[in-house]
Amino acid sequence: MPELPEVETVMRGLDGHLTRRVITRATLHRPDLRWAIPPALPEVLTGATVLGFRRRGKYFFMRLNSGISMLVHLGMSGRMVIGAAFALHEHLTLETDDGGRVGFVDPRRFGALDLIATADEERHKLIAGMGPEPLSNHFSGPVLLAALAAKSSPIKSVLLDQRIVAGIGNIYASEALFRAKISPRRQARTLGSARVERLVPAIKATLTEAIAAGGSSLRDYVQPSGELGYFQHAWKVYDRTGQPCERCPGAPGCAGIRRLVQTGRASFYCPLTQR
Repeated sequence: MPELPEVETVMRGLDGHLTRRVITRATLHRPDLRWAIPPALPEVLTGATVLGFRRRGKYFFMRLNSGISMLVHLGMSGRMVIGAAFALHEHLTLETDDGGRVGFVDPRRFGALDLIATADEERHKLIAGMGPEPLSNHFSGPVLLAALAAKSSPIKSVLLDQRIVAGIGNIYASEALFRAKISPRRQARTLGSARVERLVPAIKATLTEAIAAGGSSLRDYVQPSGELGYFQHAWKVYDRTGQPCERCPGAPGCAGIRRLVQTGRASFYCPLTQR
């Protein structure tokens, strides 16, 4: 599933293409994705001017001059495609006053489209209760330490809980924990202030660098322009089982990066340097 950097990259691509444009025609090609799509969606979008975009966790909103926002969730395989001809599994098509075209393509149909008043975005059922944005000033060492105080689950699993912090998924949790030298197996409540003060900037740096690289292209993800993301080339541990850790001396002292499964998700770490 696309994580925060991939969603941010998609949103920025759409912002440059759609903001201040009039949607001359919106065509819905199926009534549902993961959930039912509002039947009025084409009518609401057609004729509206796009004012801009806002991301919240792994979701983003397209804001219209009517005071309505369209919520978009890419799900497991969703893509926003700019300028291409009609594609297989294209479920929504937007045409604009400059002759532009954007399609929402989702082969596995785990994505979502919905409408909500712009003023009520934070009250949407998929957004309400979400934790702080990790790149905002609201996410800090003291805030995370307080959120972890009663959590006995492994820190890697807790970081995937969108009520704790918004937008972090499997890739970036593993990468941030490696940077912070924290084992994904450590109980969240035992981190202490010193480890948390390392983890917060590690999360921020990992996400910032991933956004600058256009995200990580894994399976279905590409940017709206069709370009791949490049952050997968900078992974330190994710999907690198058995490969040397850049901090370790190598064999025989270190057997390399390990993989373990936590709550059904793969975690990657260096057992020698992450504690």
